[in-house]
Amino acid sequence: MREIPKEQVKQKIKFLNPHWERGQVAPDIEAKTPRKYFDFFFPLVHESTVHRAVVLLGPRRVGKTVLLWHTVRELIKKQIDPKNILYLPLDDPIFYAYSLENLLDLYREIFSFSELTGQVVLFDEIQYLKDWDIQLKILVDQFKSARFIVSGSAAGALKRKSRESGAGRFTDFLLPPLTFYEFLDLQNLTEELFTIDHQTLPDSKNIEELNHHFIKYINYGGFPEAIFNEDIRRDPQRFIRGDIIEKVLLRDLPSLYGIRDTQELSRFFSALAYQTGCEVSYEGLSQYSGVAKNTLKKYIEYLEAAFLIQKVKRVDETGKRFRRENFFKVYLTNPSTYSALFGPVSENDSNTLGNLVETAIFSQWMHVPRLSDKIFYARWKGGKGEVDMVSVSEKLNIDWCLEVKWSDRNLPTSREVANLVEFCKQNHLKTAWMTTKSKTFSIPAKEDVNLKFLTSSWTCFVIGYQITRERFLQPGPPWSL
Repeated sequence: MREIPKEQVKQKIKFLNPHWERGQVAPDIEAKTPRKYFDFFFPLVHESTVHRAVVLLGPRRVGKTVLLWHTVRELIKKQIDPKNILYLPLDDPIFYAYSLENLLDLYREIFSFSELTGQVVLFDEIQYLKDWDIQLKILVDQFKSARFIVSGSAAGALKRKSRESGAGRFTDFLLPPLTFYEFLDLQNLTEELFTIDHQTLPDSKNIEELNHHFIKYINYGGFPEAIFNEDIRRDPQRFIRGDIIEKVLLRDLPSLYGIRDTQELSRFFSALAYQTGCEVSYEGLSQYSGVAKNTLKKYIEYLEAAFLIQKVKRVDETGKRFRRENFFKVYLTNPSTYSALFGPVSENDSNTLGNLVETAIFSQWMHVPRLSDKIFYARWKGGKGEVDMVSVSEKLNIDWCLEVKWSDRNLPTSREVANLVEFCKQNHLKTAWMTTKSKTFSIPAKEDVNLKFLTSSWTCFVIGYQITRERFLQPGPPWSL
């Protein structure tokens, strides 16, 4: 068998690191605005007192590679010699036969480094390397003066391995799809659509225009690339489905978990995605999809690990959890996935849009796992009583509840209001919130429960705004300071 000559591999490494010669990153990277999460990520990379590798997790196409190159740019600005920064994408076939240590040896040979002292090494798409966690752990222990950053798209699987093998040596950082706040901010629309003074919550200037952009966000807004590429905006189905969903279902998950029937997995995911924002059961899903219950339980676990869905547990009217998880809700982690599978939605598509608005609002919390893990939904009286989102504290108390609607009709007298009031009384809450399509108002207290109505698009924006600005630190809801 012919082997790729070592010098050819070295030439490829040089080609992939143009900053060694230029002294700066490529112009297209320079031109891109960093995501808000860069301000949280870079201090982990630049921190030299804590000897840990940083594991950058996230689904496909959310900007992990661009974030790494923005890191390279910032390191050079911090006066680090460009030659001391190595970037390697491990999905490049030329590196398949090499271990992490072998690749470092080639890098050291290029510059005749006897040791690694102060170098920063970035391995992109680490999931393509077998036993990456063990190899990285060895490098962290061996080269104590170097810093290692790795990234990968199979978020759940990488996180599990990071915790198992890298305890005390790895720091995980999750980069999720864009928040609605980031979606608008990257297009310089925030100040056009909101009055912001940084002391109070943003105030929307034009709810009709905000709703117009909110529908765009639902259809394709989770991915930075889609914002600036007209071809993707015109046909988000082809980009999201072909370049993201199918690669995860047909490539990433089968390679990680040994799934043989990829067609069955794809069919099941489509069936599950159609139920986003709805309550489902294993029995019902099995009948609907034709997949055996034991198999679909594994599929749900895999899809959560791939950051495509999130399962939400149920509580009753008193906030107590059920011992058996016969029923649960499923949310897509990105509402754009729905439009990729079933076509884009319009502002007047009320039947579908209600669930997608709920999905969009819930997805904002997925950016902070410690917050999203505390959100449940309530259902009681055989399904007659329901509240969409309920926040349960660590002490198992109910902090707040929210009902999500995309409508302005019959709000104060709706059945959902009666459910909110009943739930609040059972859990000693003084205030309940419900979202609307375009109206913001309050009504007099019903049975000592204050009812406040907020627009859905504003609520979605404010959650992301608070989280990405590190202002959402209190137990109460982010839309109420």
